[in-house]
Amino acid sequence: EAPRVVSRPHPPAGAPLEEAEAAGVPAGEQREALPALAQIQAKYAYFRPCVQVELEHEDPKSAREVFIRSWKIEEKMLGVLGKCLPALAHLQALHLWKVGLTDATFLALLPVLATCVNLKTFVLEGNPLPERSFFKLVSEESSLAHLSLRNNCMDDQAVLLIGQALSSLRSSNKNLVSINLSYNHITDVGATHLANGLRLNRSLLSLSLAHNQIGDEGALKLAEVLGPFALTHTEVVERRRLLLEKEAQERGRLPPRHSDPKSDRPTSHVSSTAIDKLQGAKGAKSMVKKKELTKKEEKGPVGGAAPAQPPAAPAAQAKKEDAKQSKKAVPPVDPKAKGAKGVKLGSKDKRSQVLEVEQILEPTEMLNPLLEQAEHRDGQVFLHGNRVLIYLNLMRNNISENGLKGFLATVEYQVSRILPGAKGPTGLLRLSLAKNTFPAESKTYSRIQELMGPRDPLPRARTEEEQLAAAL
Repeated sequence: EAPRVVSRPHPPAGAPLEEAEAAGVPAGEQREALPALAQIQAKYAYFRPCVQVELEHEDPKSAREVFIRSWKIEEKMLGVLGKCLPALAHLQALHLWKVGLTDATFLALLPVLATCVNLKTFVLEGNPLPERSFFKLVSEESSLAHLSLRNNCMDDQAVLLIGQALSSLRSSNKNLVSINLSYNHITDVGATHLANGLRLNRSLLSLSLAHNQIGDEGALKLAEVLGPFALTHTEVVERRRLLLEKEAQERGRLPPRHSDPKSDRPTSHVSSTAIDKLQGAKGAKSMVKKKELTKKEEKGPVGGAAPAQPPAAPAAQAKKEDAKQSKKAVPPVDPKAKGAKGVKLGSKDKRSQVLEVEQILEPTEMLNPLLEQAEHRDGQVFLHGNRVLIYLNLMRNNISENGLKGFLATVEYQVSRILPGAKGPTGLLRLSLAKNTFPAESKTYSRIQELMGPRDPLPRARTEEEQLAAAL
């Protein structure tokens, strides 16, 4: 039997008890006032199968979040969800807790999630999958931004697949912002797989690995990828290939360049002006010869009879005038510019204008991390590390003083790289390392807290001692 769909209660069910406590009624008297059956129902109400929705307004189709708890979703019910969930245009989050999904039903649910256009948050908790298919939620095609996979008995092999889905040489997830892997069975091996996934991932902002089995080795791997790390041989080869592709694309955008600067002028224009000059010179020479002939004829005959005007004189005079006009039409050449430099500068200006227009019109794309600024030292290529991740939770693991030293070096490096007023990734803003195996009076941990305190954007709850000091 399917549970009834109800609205998510606001305020929470414990509000009346809080109001009673505020009124001065002890908690013991409150429990005694309730019947025994009501106490049992209130105690186990959390585990009762339920389907709750968060509505934006009274319209049932305006559901923003859907919560399904302690109710086994079978294939028949998947067909119903496949019709209901995509019809909710405002659906942004789907929470599933202990719903008994198998690998087959989980794979059948994935196409349903893909059809929910505005779905950005997916929570699947208390639902182990024997075939470790969780990585399909982190694929490159996934549009999910927030993913929670707590308490799913995930081991290192499952985390290996997730790390490979986060990033590889040729692909990476560019939409996932936060992932919660708390309360699982992740060891140093799994933490190493996640660190490898963070090498080339530049979208993940929050990673929670609390309540796992991560020791110093896994902690050092995570700390290493957040600071400068050396590229492997395969990554160096891929970096060179990407640089060559980028250079070829930039060359393709530029207009073809000629070795002879005079060739920037069109060939047809050059040839026509040259022909005009040659014709003008020939016409001038013929006019000089004809003038000499006419002078000889004028001197030669006796009797003063004027010789007849030769018929070619008007035509020669017209050619002379055309030659003068053609010389006037040719623009004067600056001797300092040597004719070609002015044209070349003009072509550069036009080229820069074209590039500026292309940069404005082209959409901004995420830069491949392998193309980031690198340092070459000791025969290796070093990247500056992943400074996009701003929150890392490693509470209640097996990290000792050695693991803390790795994180201290990373935090000091990230703090030293931040310039006042600079834009771009800032690095870790919050690092949770409490409840591990290092001593409470650890100086390394105190130093980390001292460096991270001013960077933490979330207000920290004050202790009783701080409250008393503030009151005094």
